[in-house]
Amino acid sequence: MPDGGGRAGGSSLYEAQLIIDGAGLPCPGASVFELRGPLTDAVVTRAVAARASQARAAATSAAAAFPAWSETPPQRRSAILRDAARLMLERQSEVVAIAAQEVGASAEWTRFNVGIAVAMLRQAGEIAMPSAAESSSDLGAAGLMTLRRRPAGVVLAIAPWNAPVSLATRAVAAPLACGNTVVLKASELCAKTHEWVARAVIDAGLPPGALNFVTNAPDHAQEVVGALIEHPAVRRVTFTGSSRVGREIAVMAAHHLKPCVLELSGKGTAIVLADADLDRAAREVAHGAFFNQGQVCMSTERVLVEEAVAEPFLAKLVAEANAQRAATPSQSPLGALVSPGAVARLRGFIHDAESRGAVVAAGGEALGTLVQPTVIDRVTPDMRLFSEEAFGPIVGVTRVGDAEEAVSLANLTEFGLVASVFSRDEGRAMRMLRQIETGIGHVNRTTVFDDPTMPFGGVRASGYGRYGGLEAIHEFTECHALTTNPAGDASAGSTDHHHVNREETT
Repeated sequence: MPDGGGRAGGSSLYEAQLIIDGAGLPCPGASVFELRGPLTDAVVTRAVAARASQARAAATSAAAAFPAWSETPPQRRSAILRDAARLMLERQSEVVAIAAQEVGASAEWTRFNVGIAVAMLRQAGEIAMPSAAESSSDLGAAGLMTLRRRPAGVVLAIAPWNAPVSLATRAVAAPLACGNTVVLKASELCAKTHEWVARAVIDAGLPPGALNFVTNAPDHAQEVVGALIEHPAVRRVTFTGSSRVGREIAVMAAHHLKPCVLELSGKGTAIVLADADLDRAAREVAHGAFFNQGQVCMSTERVLVEEAVAEPFLAKLVAEANAQRAATPSQSPLGALVSPGAVARLRGFIHDAESRGAVVAAGGEALGTLVQPTVIDRVTPDMRLFSEEAFGPIVGVTRVGDAEEAVSLANLTEFGLVASVFSRDEGRAMRMLRQIETGIGHVNRTTVFDDPTMPFGGVRASGYGRYGGLEAIHEFTECHALTTNPAGDASAGSTDHHHVNREETT
């Protein structure tokens, strides 16, 4: 790796390379694109602009590496993933500097990302063990049936910019643990950060081609993704990003009959009941709404609070928001928004809400790409802030009459990723969560919570499939059913009601 965390020849720019067959393909002589940082709008990274031919080469390399990697003993795969976790911790200061320049991430957010990534790698090492992927059933006289999970093949992993270390790591860890090889396609907004992730995993001992890394210019994204999805060796597609782009990827993958794991947009909702600990609820909501400038799929964007406690809760939430204000983007512990366009979009949300009767109770101001933590009171379902994903440090407060109305409004969205309920009656809160259409629910906890042992994913427009836990094994492997007939009787175990007429199934 070049000195200075990957800066080109000691210059002020980072250079992001392609990695194919374990070797980096540098920028000189290649087509490149430039990334501008949100803090100064200066060029911070120069990255190789791959086209379809390089994408196909990466998939072909991964296909060639698949037979050996899929047969690598699970203990060895597990050890490599644990070593990758160790390397990430040792190199943490490098990526803190890179992510700050590329996406305006605060040091606190990037270190949090690294911590989650380390836990993901260690947890993936646990699912690599064969006991997690094989089971047997005694069929009596018919013999023995073994169900095993075998690697699917090459996995295309498309990672986002907003949690660049943890989400790129999540995209590759479980597939590698299950014996697949991977092509990681970087976000056009943080090519160097994603290269850092790929290099840490490769340097831990992966054989050449087991993990390949591709960057592309924004104008070539559809070409590169299309070439990768249609490649015959690619058997799974994982994507984390917006629902709009996720739909496009799902259509392309469906055309080639390739399963996807899609973790898409969210509209994190917190319900605050009249019996809640309001101090705790305000702290957890503020964390969920403002951490990383609200640029997290799990961010709390809606609060449904019972009218009886709306005023005292609002006062506490406003105090939490004001305590996190910053003088400049570089001084903000919450980081900066990714672009001036993101700032303009949030201003649109605020203007729409105010024009329909909502009240800005805190924040709303922008300093460059820093938007101060913003609380908007009296949000109603006809406002954009109630239904659309804002993806910024802005939370809308909606007052409700009772818990039943809160559940009804919580389900009044196309998204279904995460919800939290705050109440001293945990049983009641859990019963409410069972009525809310989300993939994840929490009691008395911020919506921004991720445990690598927990299945992670949403429903409806928030996507399908699950990362994390043992669920990931089912996403990135194929089920293989094997039977034995110890009696040597060709008819053993065969009965009329098990017989299938092949002509009737075609």
